[in-house]
Formats: sequence, C-alpha cells, structure tokens
Amino acid sequence: MTTPWPTPSTAVQELIRRGAEIMLDPRADWLEELYTATLGRLQAHAPVDDPALAASMRTGSAAILRDWAVFNVGDPGRRVPPNLAPETLHIARDLARRGMDPGALDAYRLGQSVAWRRWMRLCFDLTSDRAELAELLDVSERSISTYIDDTIDAIGQQLDRERVRLGGAVDRLSAVTLLLEGAPIHRARAEMQLGYGLTGPHTAAIVWSSTGADAGALESVAEALTRVSDAARRLTIVAGSAALWVWLPVDTAVTTKRVTERLDPDADVHVAIGRPGRDLDGFRRSHLDALTTQRMLARLTSPQRVAHYDDVALVALMTGDPTRADEFVRDTLGALLHADPETRRTLTTYLREQCNTSRTAERLFTHRNTVIRRLDQAKALLPRPLATNPIAVAAALEVLHWRGTPPPADPKGQPR
Repeated sequence: MTTPWPTPSTAVQELIRRGAEIMLDPRADWLEELYTATLGRLQAHAPVDDPALAASMRTGSAAILRDWAVFNVGDPGRRVPPNLAPETLHIARDLARRGMDPGALDAYRLGQSVAWRRWMRLCFDLTSDRAELAELLDVSERSISTYIDDTIDAIGQQLDRERVRLGGAVDRLSAVTLLLEGAPIHRARAEMQLGYGLTGPHTAAIVWSSTGADAGALESVAEALTRVSDAARRLTIVAGSAALWVWLPVDTAVTTKRVTERLDPDADVHVAIGRPGRDLDGFRRSHLDALTTQRMLARLTSPQRVAHYDDVALVALMTGDPTRADEFVRDTLGALLHADPETRRTLTTYLREQCNTSRTAERLFTHRNTVIRRLDQAKALLPRPLATNPIAVAAALEVLHWRGTPPPADPKGQPR
C-alpha cells in the first residue's frame, strides 16, 4: 500500500511558495554551480568533452530546477511529478546515442546536492521560527529527493527505449569511440561496422547546433559539406540530438567561405573542421582537431559559424582560461577595443600583411591614404606603441575576432 503524501502546514506551504518564487529566477552563480557539478560528473561517463552534449545537459538541468519551482509556486509541498519536458527527453536521446547507460544520470545527484544546499540557505532566510524551519526542511528534503528520483527513473526508462530503437547507430558510435580512444579494435571489424574505409585520407568535421536545430537541418549541412568537398561519400555518426560527427575521404579541407555560403542564415548550425590526415592516425587526429575547434567556438560563444582548426589553433590555446584571455585582450588593446570596427579590421589586416600598407589597401579594396589614416587612429588608441608589441596586438585581435564582442569590463572598472 502506497504511503500517502503528507500535507505541510499552511504556514510552511506559504514559506515553500515564497522560496519557490525566488528559485524561479535563480542567481547566475547558483546556476553555474549547478551546471559545473552536473557536467563534472557526466565527464566520468561521456567518451569526450562535447559542447553539444554539455549544452543539452545545461538546458535539461535548468528545466528540472524550473519545473520543481513552478509546481511549488502553484501547489507548495505536494509531490512534484517527474520532469518529462522536451528538454529532459533530449538528454535521454543524447545519452543513448553516446552509448551510455542510465548510470550516467547519476550526474543529477550532484546537481541535487548543489540545489539542496542553496535551498537550505534560503530556508534559513525565510523563517527564524525553529518549528517552522524544522518542518520546512523536512518537507523540502522529501520533495526534492523524491522529485529527482522519479525524474531519473523516467529519463532512465526513456534512455533504455532509445537504446533499443537506435540499435546499430549505438554500435557505430561505440566503434568510433574505441578508435578515437586508441583502444585495440581490429581495423577490418571497425570498417565493417562503419561501412567506411580507414586507410587513405580523412578530413573530419563536427556539425552541431547550440539550440537544438532539428536533425534535418544538421543532415542538410553535412550533405552540403560533402558536396563542396567533392567527396564521393562520407561517414556520419549521430553523436547526439544536436550533433553529427562527419569524416570525408579527402586530403584537402574545403574553404570556410564555400561552407558558409551553403548555410541557411536562419538555422543555428555550426561547422568545425579538422586538418586532413591519413589512415587511422589521421582519422583520429582530424576529429580531435575538429573537437578542439568546436570547444573553442562554444567557449567563446563565437558568432562565427564555420571554422578550421588551422585558423583557430592559436586562439584555442590562448582561450583555455577565458578569464585570463579576456584580461590579456583588455590589457593589450586598451581603448582600441571600443574603436570603429573598420579601424580594428584595418590594423588586423595590416599585421597579417606583415605591416605593408600597400598590400593592406589592396586586400581591403581601400585607398592607401585611408589605410594610413585608420592605422594612425588605431595606434593612438593602443596602450603601448605598436612597434614594441606587434605580436601581442595581433594575437589579441585574433581572439577578439573569434569572440565577436569585446570582453566585459574589468570588475574594478579599470585596466589591470
């Protein structure tokens, strides 16, 4: 016989409602702590650090927190039904496509611990009455733990159904994952599972969406990438509900411009392309290049939709610590950060053209006198003379290009 769910006192119901209203609009640092705990635990199960999977987990974590708060605003203290919102079900699909089992859902246990600690602190702010506080904590603990248990059970059941439905797709992902990890797997067996030869040239790409574009949009971009690369075929692995891993048997990576021209301007789809390589080592390295590129674009929330590893290798290395990278850009560029974009673009081109004003004017289709005037403006805005610091300025401008917008002001309001 099922134990009836206890009804809290009227006073505690009101306290729960007030706390839930606060949780509906949680502070940014609360959410970041929740995400860090959840994603950190997921790393133990995920075969790679994938921004698309991370984005899915972030969205799902926020949806679970929001759902509990919404229910307790409307009916405080009652049992909250499991969260089966689309954002949550996407997680089951992503994990299944990654070949993971329900054990990966333990990541939510750490998220639960973070949320509970925050909620307890909030409870102590809501009342100083010891009896009310004791009841409030008891009811809340039961509510949160039961809700998370029920949600994990529901997602786990969906994950199992997805694994059965995907069947061979999971086997293909498992084979690719073993290859990428360098595990011993017979080449002929892997080629048979994948339907793709591992000898010869390979250029890898990752096609993904940060907002969950439909599978048709991702497949359309993968097909366009194949055509503009003049590839006769491709290997495509569904790595999540919003990510495809692609390998093309070509030894020359297609230009960023040609890929960008094929993208639907209204679709949130991005492409990261690795360096060409050969045989199994090239298969692996090219994908890791693409993954590094994807991580960098995601880390910087870059507006650029297509990127080659060769174009971003330095910036990817420099921005591993985003806070330090922002500090470097601010310190190096100073007031130039907020100059007219054409002024910054002129200086960037000038540095790429080895400080030759004539070639800079040709590249920009601009009169040489205009280039000289803009360069003078840019130099006047730099905190240090350009002649003494050209490499650092060039590097900072590259970071700014991929970042898209200037970094936020220093917390103290002054350059460091």
